[in-house]
Amino acid sequence: MTIDADRTLPPPSAWVVRHGGMIPPGGTVLDVACGAGRHGRFFRDLGHPVVMLDRDISRVADMASDDAVEIVAQDLEDGRPWPLAGRLFAGVVVVNYLHRPILPALVASVAPGGALIYDTFAVGNEAYGSPSNPDFLLHREELLIAVRPELVVMAFEDVEETEPRPAVRQRVLAVRTTGGY
Repeated sequence: MTIDADRTLPPPSAWVVRHGGMIPPGGTVLDVACGAGRHGRFFRDLGHPVVMLDRDISRVADMASDDAVEIVAQDLEDGRPWPLAGRLFAGVVVVNYLHRPILPALVASVAPGGALIYDTFAVGNEAYGSPSNPDFLLHREELLIAVRPELVVMAFEDVEETEPRPAVRQRVLAVRTTGGY
């Protein structure tokens, strides 16, 4: 997965790869705080239309000519309303990003039958370096609390890991059912 001849992206999060199949085939995927777009690019390569959302879209500008890619530039922490209010996505993917005020909007953005795949740092990570600011570290089971009862949790981890580097992470895969559950 490359963005140009001089720069190669790291692979997508193993959590995203493992659970990406929970996103309905051909459904639009929202990559929140996309950075260089490694997850949006992963899903685009799988045939999904994607929406790339970040305050700095320069690292995904090469995707602008793709008709199945929408690029949205907004700083999610500047106090403005959620830029995609009312839109639903087959998949919402968030990796290495936490801004608590938008958690309800992320959950609300998951379409019936769709999935939220979230993977970021948790309390305890400060022992390993960045991020260490408590504003960017999830509390124990915080993702579980954020998605329930609106979404059904299919997988959850709150782990200390050593690879690819030592870190404390929290991950959730949650789906919105299409009917009674």
